[in-house]
Formats: sequence, structure tokens, C-alpha cells
Amino acid sequence: MEDDEKLEIMQRRIVKSFAVQRDVIVPLSKDFDCTVEELEEVFFNLFDMSSLQALHATHESAQDICLYQKFNADLRLCWFNGTLEVISDEDARDLKMKLVNEVKNGKTYEDALKEGQLELFELLKKEAVY
Repeated sequence: MEDDEKLEIMQRRIVKSFAVQRDVIVPLSKDFDCTVEELEEVFFNLFDMSSLQALHATHESAQDICLYQKFNADLRLCWFNGTLEVISDEDARDLKMKLVNEVKNGKTYEDALKEGQLELFELLKKEAVY
């Protein structure tokens, strides 16, 4: 067996692994309205071996970053913190991190967002007193 053939087999094993299929390939193929096989081929052509090996880990870490940014947008912290500067960087970061951890521990995004909105309002009221 040639080295290129061995490499392709190893790459296919990574992409066909249960975790990669469950968390990356199948959901994205639905989002992109394509077949699993089409998306696998795109990934084979896009990524080298080390990128494929890191695919699931980078997906996991990106989930936290995306959730953090989603809370930033949905709580309008880019406005309250960045533009109006009525919420400190530390308070904004702490609130988002708390909510991300709650979602990771099983709370629904909607429930965490509602909790975050209430906490943000408490922060605003606290700042208004000063």
C-alpha cells in the first residue's frame, strides 16, 4: 500500500469517527443542504491531516466562543459595555462567562439569556445609583 493511500485511509477514519460525524459532519450537511459524502469530500480537500485530527477539538472550543459572542449580541453588551460604557469590561465578561457555563451545564440558552437580562438590569440599576 502506498503512503498516499495510507494517508487517505487515516483521514477517512478521522472524518468517519462517531464524534466528528455526530457533532460536525451530520449537522453541517443539514445546514448546507448537502449529503454527508459531499461535505466529507470538501473537508478532505480543505484540510490536511493535522487539521482533520484537530477538527473535533476545534469545533468544541469554537462552540464556547460562539456562545460567548451570542450572549454578547443578545444582551446588547456591545452597546452597554462598548459604546455607552455603563457596564465595565469585567462585569460584562463575568456575566457572559457565567451564562456560557450554565448552558454547558444543561440550562437552555433561552433560560440563561432571560437570567442574563435580569442580571444585566441589576448591573444597570447599580451603576445608576453612583
